[in-house]
Amino acid sequence: MVELTPERWQEVKKVLAAALERPPGERQAYLDQACAEPDMRREVESLIAAHEGAQTTFLAQPAAQVEELAIGSRLGPYEILARLGVGGMGVVYRARDGRLERDVAIKVLPSGLLADERARKRFRTEALALAKLNHPNIATVYDVGEQEGADYLVMECVPGKSLAEEAGSHPVSEKEAVALGVQIATALEEAHEQGIVHRDLKPGNIMVTPKRQIKVLDFGLAKILRAAGDSYATESFTQTQNPVGTLPYMAPEQLRGEPADARTDIHALGAVLFEIVTGKRLYQEDSVPQLTDAILHRQPVAPRALNARVSPEMERIILKCLEKERENRYQSAKELGVDLRRLGTSSAATVPTAVRPESRRRLILPLTGALPLGLAVVAAALFAANVGGLRNRVFRRASAPGIHSLAVLPLENLSGDPQQQYFADGMTEELITELSQVGSLRVVSRTSAMRYKGTQKSVPEIARELNVDAVVEGSVEREGDRVRITAQLVQGPTDTHLWAKGYERDFRDSLRLQDEVAQAIVGEIQLKLTPQEQARFARNDVIDPEAHEDYLRGLFYLNLRDGPDERKAIELFQAAIKKDPSYARAYASLADSYRALIFNSNAAPADVLPQSEAAAKRALEIDDQLAEAHASLATNLADYDWDWAGGEREFQTALRLDPNSSLAHSYHAHFLRQEGKIEESIREGRRGVELDPVSAQANFLLAQSLYEARRYEEAISQLRTALDLEPRFWPAHLYLGKTLAEQGRFQEAIEELKKAGDFTAEPYATIGYVYGRMGRAGDARKVIADLQEQSTKGYVAPTNFAKIYIGLGDKDQAFAWLEKGCRQRDFWISFLRGDPTFDSLRSDPRFRDLVRRIGFPQ
Repeated sequence: MVELTPERWQEVKKVLAAALERPPGERQAYLDQACAEPDMRREVESLIAAHEGAQTTFLAQPAAQVEELAIGSRLGPYEILARLGVGGMGVVYRARDGRLERDVAIKVLPSGLLADERARKRFRTEALALAKLNHPNIATVYDVGEQEGADYLVMECVPGKSLAEEAGSHPVSEKEAVALGVQIATALEEAHEQGIVHRDLKPGNIMVTPKRQIKVLDFGLAKILRAAGDSYATESFTQTQNPVGTLPYMAPEQLRGEPADARTDIHALGAVLFEIVTGKRLYQEDSVPQLTDAILHRQPVAPRALNARVSPEMERIILKCLEKERENRYQSAKELGVDLRRLGTSSAATVPTAVRPESRRRLILPLTGALPLGLAVVAAALFAANVGGLRNRVFRRASAPGIHSLAVLPLENLSGDPQQQYFADGMTEELITELSQVGSLRVVSRTSAMRYKGTQKSVPEIARELNVDAVVEGSVEREGDRVRITAQLVQGPTDTHLWAKGYERDFRDSLRLQDEVAQAIVGEIQLKLTPQEQARFARNDVIDPEAHEDYLRGLFYLNLRDGPDERKAIELFQAAIKKDPSYARAYASLADSYRALIFNSNAAPADVLPQSEAAAKRALEIDDQLAEAHASLATNLADYDWDWAGGEREFQTALRLDPNSSLAHSYHAHFLRQEGKIEESIREGRRGVELDPVSAQANFLLAQSLYEARRYEEAISQLRTALDLEPRFWPAHLYLGKTLAEQGRFQEAIEELKKAGDFTAEPYATIGYVYGRMGRAGDARKVIADLQEQSTKGYVAPTNFAKIYIGLGDKDQAFAWLEKGCRQRDFWISFLRGDPTFDSLRSDPRFRDLVRRIGFPQ
């Protein structure tokens, strides 16, 4: 998505205005010409779609006494972009808040709703009270204002469709209904605890985002408008001008004019659940008298009579919500949510091979029948009391397979600001890190998980591709100093919703927030933690909010993996450390950033690896349980200090602390390959791929081991897999060229090496090596001359010159450059022991002397 800086926003706005002036049939041709960048085109097209009403989710009744606002006009600090819809409570626009650079929804209210200044003042006071509702399933109220007699509310602009559009006239699956119902109940629970009742809950006021997250709109708006002094009708059914709400979803007490309370909203939610599982409205009457009589006096049709796939338990829940007397309904949204969650986690609702109540009785009766009556009673009591988790184990194991592997999909950014994407990505990475420390659980690494950002693939597809039992989906929302994470656990093969919950904390406690979510997931899938794992989850770290902000931004830039961005990451990690000198993770990521410069910036090892090693050691002085710092230190000890025993010790510590770290396994594979332990290296490389199956880097590091094992066809296959995943991943092009060269396929090798680009000198030097082997000495020497010229402006590794001389057959010059590389601690000289490039030198005593000085284990 285009970064909407003020300058860029002016460009988008200009193109949007010109596109809207054209007939629909001419817009595509205009956009082809006007939008040079695909991201800008997507932004403009989304604004056009909003203008055309694609996201209209509000009331269909025209708003009275509201003058239409022109596109491009301003309402306070907000610039009007498009009209989203109209309704009995006003006209809704999409607008741009230039101060915070985010899109918002603005509802402009009819003047008749607010009769006098006192009523308007009360409206503003109560609307601002609504703004304090902070919940991931409630659309946030940002602001309230007035301009030239027009009162307006500023709200979160929610992507997606309303539940009315989503479900339409077709029933949704029960598992989907449960997942949606749990979220709506959670939203009601939060609002009711704050003393706010919705009073107009219906499918049109419930949004479903592309990530399947619920957002309830207009929370409490009916109540505060009524309190502000005006009775009003929200739809054509409510022409009596007395009750407040939308008639098909109203509770009997609303029609009787009695005060609404939490149980009124529960009745409405029951009507919504009835509609989405049956595809039909609760009562079919169209006239107001008949519909009113049905709500007051007639019992609903049993949902299973309209849809036989509705389970008995879902039917019971819905009918309890719809009881005529509120004393007979659920007495709280929390109570309703508990039953829905229980239904969601039981196979009775979601798994074809469900354990029905009859089956459960069969599980118990043989046990009791074989015992004397007294013991049978005791056994039954113990079973009912769930002593030792017996009942949970029997029912859970009978209903669903165990979960031993999972993937955390990218958390959706619900902050309303595209520039906060780094925050959502960082929180995703931190949650993966927390879960990956559980040794009994296989957790897919970040690289593979992040490839599914914005995907339209189903959960079973993702689970199959990543070979996991379950996935974690969710969202993160940051508002000021508060952070909220909503997470749900979904069983992969069956797409069964197992658990969902929202968590909120102060930004300072965001690490604890991650621990809470991770612990809840581990508890839900019933994994036993070691004492060390329990201790890590029990920590109570508090971090400086500004330092954490810098750290998350640094992760974002580090993961872009190119030189300028890695240098930006270094600046941000250093800024985080300056604000919080005890921030161990910032030191560990700083160590990774320095090391990365070798590969993408032609940095001299002496300039960056000592700094990387120092940062890793400092991280471990602060927190010696930090696996990533141990892995970083291990690579530096091997590649720069040639301390092979120390490197192995640090790798073993890293893998003990985080057995799910794909990077640690893959880097350990690299280390074992340097030591000449090639088969062990391949096994570790395969483990890295297993943990990060759609990671180009993990596949590449395995291919390196296969290349040094001289298993060239396997290496080529693995490298092509890496390039299928990331076509611009230059190391894979480099090694594909090297592998083809060792097979004598020189021209193919050169073409592949040219695709590697000029991130470092390695690809060009390898082309020189290939030229030498092809007998094109002149071309090879031109490469040497070019690299010598380049070395006057920046670092060029001595091994690059050595490999070209190897291709030319000049061993003396090759050893001269290798000696220079040895003195400079050239990173690439640590490949000496196994790389086929050096095969022609292996019988020379000078080669054996180099190997001895580098200290490779014998």
